[in-house]
Amino acid sequence: MARLFIRNLCLTAAILISVAGCSATHYRQETEKNVQQIIATKQAEALGQTEPFSIDRPSAILRTRLLIGQNLPQAGPASLGSGHLPAIPHWPEPTAPFPPLPAGQAEEISLSLAEALQVAALNSREYQNRKEELFRSALTLDLERETFRGQPAGALSGEYAQDRSSGESGSRVEGSSGTLSGGLTKLFASGVSLTTQIGWDLIRMLQPGREFSSGLYGDASITVPLLRGAGRHIVAEPLTQAERNMLYAVRDFERYKKKFAVDLVDSYLQALQAEDLLRNQEENYRGLITSSRRAVRLAEAGKLPQIQVDQSIQNELSARDRWVAARQSRERILDGFKIQLGLPTDALVTLDREEFNRLEADLKKRLTTLFTLVPAPAPTTADAPIRLEPPDPQQAGPLELPYAAAIDLALSNRLDLRIEKERVEDAQRQVVVAADALRPELTLFGSVSTGTRRSIAALQPDNNNRLELDKGVYQSLLTLDLPLERTAEAIAYRDSFIALERAVRSVQELEDRIKLEVRNGLRDLEQARASLKIQNQAVELAKRRVRGAELQFQAGRAEMRDLLDARESLLIARNALTAAQVDYRLAELALQRDLGVLQVDHQGGWHEFNPDEATE
Repeated sequence: MARLFIRNLCLTAAILISVAGCSATHYRQETEKNVQQIIATKQAEALGQTEPFSIDRPSAILRTRLLIGQNLPQAGPASLGSGHLPAIPHWPEPTAPFPPLPAGQAEEISLSLAEALQVAALNSREYQNRKEELFRSALTLDLERETFRGQPAGALSGEYAQDRSSGESGSRVEGSSGTLSGGLTKLFASGVSLTTQIGWDLIRMLQPGREFSSGLYGDASITVPLLRGAGRHIVAEPLTQAERNMLYAVRDFERYKKKFAVDLVDSYLQALQAEDLLRNQEENYRGLITSSRRAVRLAEAGKLPQIQVDQSIQNELSARDRWVAARQSRERILDGFKIQLGLPTDALVTLDREEFNRLEADLKKRLTTLFTLVPAPAPTTADAPIRLEPPDPQQAGPLELPYAAAIDLALSNRLDLRIEKERVEDAQRQVVVAADALRPELTLFGSVSTGTRRSIAALQPDNNNRLELDKGVYQSLLTLDLPLERTAEAIAYRDSFIALERAVRSVQELEDRIKLEVRNGLRDLEQARASLKIQNQAVELAKRRVRGAELQFQAGRAEMRDLLDARESLLIARNALTAAQVDYRLAELALQRDLGVLQVDHQGGWHEFNPDEATE
């Protein structure tokens, strides 16, 4: 009989352990599922739309493929990612081997701007950190929600006891017992706390007799706050704040994506600009080499003084120095961009030169009048009045909105402003919570207990396998804690008003700063447009000047200095035009970011704002 009892007890224990003892992988997957639901819900609530979100990255992201494929130096397994780490003893989850990537077969890759954004979305360490911050905010909310879910509990225990304390030979008390219990604890948003438990004791005596006894018992208790700490607005405030913090995290990440995209485009175009500057320096260097060789031939023929030959060679040497410096600058900027993408700096990566050509073609298409060389004005008398004309608003780009309209657009779309405005509401609720802490604490407590426990030490032969409520023990208690000492609470209450005022000032400050950013963004756009027009005209004039200087020099009517000065002016004008094109494009994107209208998806792609579509 004892063996049967122990076997049944062990079988019951095995069943409960198999149910409750879920693997670590199961818990991680369940948590992931809950977090994904939270993020999707909050995206819809905060942004009016949802998009896929995951912090898991493929094992063979571009960084890993470049390290292996291009056979680049590695510090260790961590260089390839966490998925390639060797498992350590007692690792909680199974590790699946990744298929090996062929080494030494990857060639140099070229990235367009769109591809660079996609690569950054998977490889950028900063971007991944921000995604994980959002994920952790969802974890915090899930944990806070757990407070108001029912907290189940279950236990199974078995005991074997033998008592020989009587000292008499052959006299002993021996028996085994088992207890199975379960319960539930539930906190309601109103502040009511309910705890229940039900259990079953099973006793089997082996010595001196073979008595058998079992008992079923249960108890429940309830706590009801009536004054201090009562009400959903007080009890559920931590959950309410966690819900709102999750909304803030979603909006903050959405705004970060816009900033991240603009910063990445900035770095990409700066790298292309460095490439264009190198090309300009190379072209200028080649032109000066040609001029020096021509000057040497003319000097040998007695047609050019040696001083002009030396001047030409000196300019050639200076051009070579600038060309070498431009090469190194291009490499430094490209390496910095690789770091921003999350790629190894020694990887063979280039940028798509056609991207700059597309930028230039797009600007020429949208701002045609800026790329038209304006003829020189007719000569006027020396005493004619001078009129300084500001940039023509008729030539403005599509994003150069009126100040008032742009500010209204920003105030309606800036997600960080929404966060600050709602934090004022948070501060108001904290005042209410702090005021509640000043009230008396009146609590009603009630409990009921029925059934009887069984034990080896106090064996009761009769069985009781029913919960007889009419024979239960009922208790109730009412406690009142008078607010005789509330110094700390009073200080917290007064401080909550200070926090409220600070939250209001934060809204005011951000509102003024947004207006300043928008106004400065429009100014930058206008200035970049004016500079773009000026530098385009300067390049055309510099080209004309170089052609004229070359003809004059060949005809012997100009000195080498004139030709060298003309080439230097062309180099400066070309570099300035490149910078103006980049500045205008970046000013457009920065303004859309500051207006809050630039849309960036989870893969790094963006959709720009079209004022014409917005007014339809």
